[in-house]
Amino acid sequence: MRPEILGTHGIVAAGRHYAVAAGLQMLERGGNAVDAGVAAVFAAAVVEISHFGFGGEAPTMIYDARTTRVVVINGQGPAPKAATPALFAAKGKVDGNGPLAATVPAVVDAMALALEQYGTMRLGEVMAPAIALADGFPMYEFLRNVLVRERAASEAYEWTARTYYPEADIPAVGEMFRQPNLARTMRALVAAESAAWTATGDRAAAIRAGRDAFYTGDIARRMAEATRAAGGVLSEDDLAAFRGRVEAPATTSFHGYDVYKAGVWNQGPVLLQTLNLLEGFDLAGMGHNSADYIHTVHEAIKLAYADRNAYYGDPDFARVPVTGLLSKAYAAERRGLIGAAASAEHRVGDPYPHDPLPPPARRYVPAAQGVPSGREPGDTTGISVVDAAGNLFSSTPSSGWLLGGAFIAGDTGVPMSNRMQIFDLDPLSPNVLVGGKRPRTTLTPTIVLKDGVPFLSVNTPGGDSQDQQILNVLLNLMVFDLPLQAAIERPRVNSLHPFSSFDDHRSEPNVLEVEDRVPPAVREALTARGHLLRVLGPYGMSTGITAVGVHPATGVLRGGADVRRERYVMGW
Repeated sequence: MRPEILGTHGIVAAGRHYAVAAGLQMLERGGNAVDAGVAAVFAAAVVEISHFGFGGEAPTMIYDARTTRVVVINGQGPAPKAATPALFAAKGKVDGNGPLAATVPAVVDAMALALEQYGTMRLGEVMAPAIALADGFPMYEFLRNVLVRERAASEAYEWTARTYYPEADIPAVGEMFRQPNLARTMRALVAAESAAWTATGDRAAAIRAGRDAFYTGDIARRMAEATRAAGGVLSEDDLAAFRGRVEAPATTSFHGYDVYKAGVWNQGPVLLQTLNLLEGFDLAGMGHNSADYIHTVHEAIKLAYADRNAYYGDPDFARVPVTGLLSKAYAAERRGLIGAAASAEHRVGDPYPHDPLPPPARRYVPAAQGVPSGREPGDTTGISVVDAAGNLFSSTPSSGWLLGGAFIAGDTGVPMSNRMQIFDLDPLSPNVLVGGKRPRTTLTPTIVLKDGVPFLSVNTPGGDSQDQQILNVLLNLMVFDLPLQAAIERPRVNSLHPFSSFDDHRSEPNVLEVEDRVPPAVREALTARGHLLRVLGPYGMSTGITAVGVHPATGVLRGGADVRRERYVMGW
């Protein structure tokens, strides 16, 4: 439905054309993929408020062509120190929206860290497009529809009403939409950076000064006071103490490709476990999107996600047997569980024989918690950039979304995170809520190398389905050698069997979402195997892939963007 974008200078793929344009401006001015990616993230925080805001999070991965290393910028803030399971015991689940739903905002820290260590430009340069957009951008239809739908939920919070609904009427499509308080906050960061630059001439120190203007001083005080006045527990100390970090990625090999994900504070390794399981099957011989293929892939997904819920958590607080979980020998043991029929069980494995950690005295058994609200979970965007040197930037920003009601921290204009809801309340869970701990986020950037050289950056919204949807696309590329845009557009399948990371953490055993372009005969064969199909429209999967990379045969840069969710891509 769309052409693949090719180029030699750089390509940016993102959720909205405004974010793509912000990234391209940096490339045109001589910046690299990280400069462009950071600018696109900041712009998205202004224009994609239905799915992501400036007070949310942005787990990010970078392939640095100078060092030929893949790194992770954590980009996920922790729970406030005063957050405890007791706060939510009566409800039986953690709040999904509002002042108690907020982890420490991580976007500014993550982007400053990426820019300082791997970019070339100053904070004021990469924030300029976002500030201009906060001063006003033409309303687009998708955002207006969300503002209309979520008005009642969002107007429950005083400053959300003032910020997003200042007039009786929501701006019509094409009319200007302005966020002056957010623009003022952003300008304060740039002013702090500019003053430090004038005083020291040190780019890194100036970026840190701009970053610190958000986490200390007047802005931090106003964010904390507004959150606590509304019943939250975020403090100035939480903000001042927060420091993101650069981490090593988790990785596995698959058919000559090296796939990199964030660590086990993130759901990303579930993709690596799934690939390890699938490595022992002749997927190409089964045929693309055949019944055998779809069945095998999604039974592997069930096994990997069962381990995700049983074992993954912030490794600063939980002892996670990650070596065992990612070992090929463990995958070989688990592979035999994939039979001819769909399994309705959550079959957690035992990775400890393949790991140096001793097993715990009591094992956690994942289960649904609380009472389902029926509320649609929040959402996310994705930003992928490649430049002429082969640098890759992959970021999956989220939180501060409108869905279910955004909470804006007073007159700062900053919509706070919604990520606390990922935590469990069961004390045996590796993902149990603890103050200062990171939730096991679903936000899952991906970088792939082929024969040691950059191949792909890919991202998508979609909560628990993110790694499933990325898997759909990666297998289309790595097994069936499809062109990038075709790999993105091919019919998708998604399992709802895994326990949800949101709301009450409920599961829908054996339920498969299937786009109706999967042939009827294939759907009938899947039903005969025990899968419960939920048939969607031709491009009905709730996802939105953005992907860029380097063609392995020609070295030409390429990019693709999903027709689902109206993703955008451009470059030259």
